[in-house]
Amino acid sequence: MLERSGWRRGAITVLAAVVAFVGAAAVGGTGASADDARWVVTLGDSAISGEAGRWAGNTNQWSGKVDTGADAYFDNATNTAETTPNCHRSKSAEAHIGEGINSLNLACSGARTYTQTGGDFKPGLDWYDDGAGRQSQVVQLQSFAASNDVDAVVVLVGANNFGFADIVTRCVSNWLTSPSWWKNYCSDDSYVRNRFTSNAVDARTNEVAGAISNVAQAMSSAGYQPSDYTIIVQTYWSPIPRGNQFRYSQNGWTRQSVGGCGVWNRDANWANDTAVVKMNQALTEGAVRSGVPNYVVLDMSRSLDGHRLCEQGVGLLEETGIANYQQAGAADAAEWVSQIRTLTTIFGPYQLQEDLHANYWGQLAMRNCLRQAYNGGAVQGGQCTSTGGVNALGEPNMVLN
Repeated sequence: MLERSGWRRGAITVLAAVVAFVGAAAVGGTGASADDARWVVTLGDSAISGEAGRWAGNTNQWSGKVDTGADAYFDNATNTAETTPNCHRSKSAEAHIGEGINSLNLACSGARTYTQTGGDFKPGLDWYDDGAGRQSQVVQLQSFAASNDVDAVVVLVGANNFGFADIVTRCVSNWLTSPSWWKNYCSDDSYVRNRFTSNAVDARTNEVAGAISNVAQAMSSAGYQPSDYTIIVQTYWSPIPRGNQFRYSQNGWTRQSVGGCGVWNRDANWANDTAVVKMNQALTEGAVRSGVPNYVVLDMSRSLDGHRLCEQGVGLLEETGIANYQQAGAADAAEWVSQIRTLTTIFGPYQLQEDLHANYWGQLAMRNCLRQAYNGGAVQGGQCTSTGGVNALGEPNMVLN
């Protein structure tokens, strides 16, 4: 990272010492000294907040076999609650790359480019500030960056602008309520199709562009030049394989009752070829439209390949002979995406909002990717894919090309 002016560096050093002493636990501090404390900040939605990070793989047996702990989403200073309810900023979230680099996860499950107020508050990437403690992710970033040395800001947002949760609900509902001899596809429903027209994608792209511009403005207002930091624009991955790569037949009930992946093959192909592609287009084209000069693209579109929900070659713990997630080889054998659950979310411990998100293993895989993209401060872009096995940190091995 290029150093900023001397007065600013001095101010950051003093304030970082205070933050490190009184608040490091609340923001995922790694223990770097105040003199050289550098930070990575993540912004966006559930795909980067750490949603589903509590669960290390899937099982239809005792949930404890894949449970990393009931405090998985607690991120306050005392590890007793969430700082923003239901944001699900898990301890396994990719933000926490370690190696002496501090991390702040401001992303929130359910977030869009704009803040959603009301009872279920979802901070977006706009300028919302109610003056009573509810602030957007961008406002929080500006405040934090003004007194801490931020090297990189990672942005992943837009899926909820497209209506990701509604699309998943419609596709699963269509599978559950139509027979194999008269398939009702979600991909040709106007309710879904209209979200991906040229005009709709163009509108979502402009929304993402505005969000990225807001990030750059926040950093500028905090005293940064573009050369002082890098915006890492991250892309989405496909949570399910193509139709011919499912372990379970689309006929009968096994695909959902066992696998938790009740989607027709044709809709799975559409999800891979259209939905994820268009969402990522909004991100990459949005970065161009924003006009910011200091960004790279971290392509995660294939990061979960080989470990997607119901994909051939991996399985539930009981299908692979793995006793629990702590057993050697668990990461290689496991799915890295949480099942689509229905009745089992009514009484917990599973939660509906965790469905179809990258789980503990998926989060750690992406953390490995982000660490490589951060590259010791010489930030770089590229496409990240799995290579098998785990590293010394217990993360799936990944390669950034």
